[in-house]
This record gives sequence, structure tokens and C-alpha cells, in this order.
Amino acid sequence: MAAAATAVQSSGRRPCWTGTPEIYFTKGVDNSRLLKVEDPQHSREMKQFGIALCCLFLLVMTYAWQHFTAIEYGYKIESLKTQRDGLAEMNRALRLEEASLRDPERIDTLAKKLGMQSPQAGQVIRMDTALPDGETPVLASVAAISVVSAR
Repeated sequence: MAAAATAVQSSGRRPCWTGTPEIYFTKGVDNSRLLKVEDPQHSREMKQFGIALCCLFLLVMTYAWQHFTAIEYGYKIESLKTQRDGLAEMNRALRLEEASLRDPERIDTLAKKLGMQSPQAGQVIRMDTALPDGETPVLASVAAISVVSAR
């Protein structure tokens, strides 16, 4: 018989009957009368595991928060640097414009076009020079004004 079974397997054919068929029946299990026994060791382990998991979660969230805050600050710093560079360029342009507007030759040319004359001796008092007698301030004084019409 064993020789016949090996001959059938070696030829590549399957036998039509391999033994008793296996039939499975489901059986409903009623566990409603069972009581769950509380295991304090398992309960303690689960609490410790939950606390460790919460600590790990908090550490990961703190790291992520710091990381994204650092990235946000990097963007803010770059934005402020760009703004600073723009303001420095604007400041340079304004200083250049101020220097061109304060040019004495330009002011003299405009004054002559408007019919103005050069000031007489004693009419101009420079305020940006050092004080005459040390550190005492100079008080403003009322002086007579004479209007000269060039027309």
C-alpha cells in the first residue's frame, strides 16, 4: 500500500480520496457567568506603562514644539534682516538726497533765481558752532527785521 501511495505521488497525480473529511461545527460559548479576577500585578504594570507612554509623548511634543518654534524664529529673523537692509538702503538714499539739498551752490543758485541777495555782515548767526563763552547757553533775542523788496 505504501508503495502504491508513493507511486501515485511520484506520478504527479492526486488521489481522489485522502481520508475522512474534516467538518467544523461552531459552538456558542456563554461566558456571562464567568467573573473576571482582577490581577493587581498586571494592573500596576499597565499603569506604569501608561505613565511612561505619556512621559514619552510629552517629551516628543516638547521637542517638536521647540523645533518648529526655532524654524519660525528663523523665518522671522530673515524677514527682519530683509526689512533692515531695505531701511538701510532707504536711509542711504535719504542721506544722499539731504546732502544734495544742503549743497550751498544749489541753494545760492535758487536764491538768485528768486531775486534774493547775499546777507550783510552781522545778519547771519551760526547756531551749530560752539557757544561763545564756554558752556553758557545763548538766549533768543528780538531784533528789528528790515524787509528789502527786490522788485
